[in-house]
Amino acid sequence: MAIAVPKVSSARRFYIPCALTDDMTVVSDLARVIYDAPVWNLALIASRLHLVWIGTVCGKLKTDFRYSNTLGWNTFPVPLLTEQNKADLTACAENILLAREAHFPATIADLYDPDNMPENLRHAHERNDEVLERIYIGRRFRNDTERLEKLFELYTKMTAAAAKAKPAAKATREKAN
Repeated sequence: MAIAVPKVSSARRFYIPCALTDDMTVVSDLARVIYDAPVWNLALIASRLHLVWIGTVCGKLKTDFRYSNTLGWNTFPVPLLTEQNKADLTACAENILLAREAHFPATIADLYDPDNMPENLRHAHERNDEVLERIYIGRRFRNDTERLEKLFELYTKMTAAAAKAKPAAKATREKAN
């Protein structure tokens, strides 16, 4: 299982239109791929929360969103998830994929056009956002500013913990030598 994410996505979209592929799919250099990814990762990437993060930390190509695995995915702060959280997010990801499939052979461009997005796909994404945001703060965020404030708060804690872990790991290695 792998998740393909376009390197550039229209600024008009409300969500990054990532896709689930198998490990045998050849993905061009126009996309990033997360190999051996659990399905619930698709729910993270396809969320409004992640789009807001990407729009802030990854830069843009003209006005379009640019996706970077190092700046965007690897730095995206995710709270500790329970098995139930992962199961809920997996169900959300599956519902997004099923909503897309219901409109076959529509293209991603057709499905994610904000003026013509099918209602069931919009609803699947909104449900995904609700589930994910409740994991983060126990309710829906009021706006993108509040989303970013929480993400940067978590990012600060994440990087502070990583900085504290480095000297401890170095000391353990030195002691072993």
